Amino acid sequence: MTALDVSDLGYSYGAKRALDGVSFTLAPGRFTALLGPNGAGKTTLFSLLTRLFVTREGRITVAGHDIAREPRAALSKIGVVFQQPTLDLDMSVAMNMRYFAALHGISGREARDRSERALAQLGMAERAKERVRDLNGGHRRRMEIARALIHDPEVLLLDEPTVGLDFKSRQAIVDHVHGLAEAGLTVLWATHLVDEIRDEDDVVVLHRGRVLAHDRAARLHAGRPLADVFIEMTGGAEVAA
Repeated sequence: MTALDVSDLGYSYGAKRALDGVSFTLAPGRFTALLGPNGAGKTTLFSLLTRLFVTREGRITVAGHDIAREPRAALSKIGVVFQQPTLDLDMSVAMNMRYFAALHGISGREARDRSERALAQLGMAERAKERVRDLNGGHRRRMEIARALIHDPEVLLLDEPTVGLDFKSRQAIVDHVHGLAEAGLTVLWATHLVDEIRDEDDVVVLHRGRVLAHDRAARLHAGRPLADVFIEMTGGAEVAA
């Protein structure tokens, strides 16, 4: 069974076509980078994957559940980190985690245990009592990722999760999330930064709402700079090196 199956997905904003016939599948336990410049359709795709938007064009299946027919079952298999932070800055890390657990119907000792485990996975256990407002940007992002894991999803979606972070913080988060994939979690990581992609990663290249390629990164660039390959594929669109 595939972890995530996107088939012939389309979406329009009025006359503007945002996604057009988008299809790809993600195997369990793989890190897949959704690579594309700003405006490629990455955020629209994530909005459809999380049911913020709905469409009659195409099909999305998560861990065998059709998101249109079984939305609750499908969404229960997804953890998501959106591009814009969604934390309560005046609550502690632990309180933010327990609040999110409650939204998934998890409470009491189970919520505490799951929170502690998720924070430990992201190297955040020692910051559980700190106010979110007092954390730096990198630690806030780590906490959001930990929060997305609290209900044990099978697929983790991250929409440009390192935007605005310095290089060291970006690389730390990239390393942590690759570690989650190595432990068996399926990851879809939207980015325009090619230095976040490793040779062993899968890559879906999205440009102007269409999938141009889906392959292992090493095969896609064949020893050349990945940014150069992307520019050639898209006729001049740029991504950051």
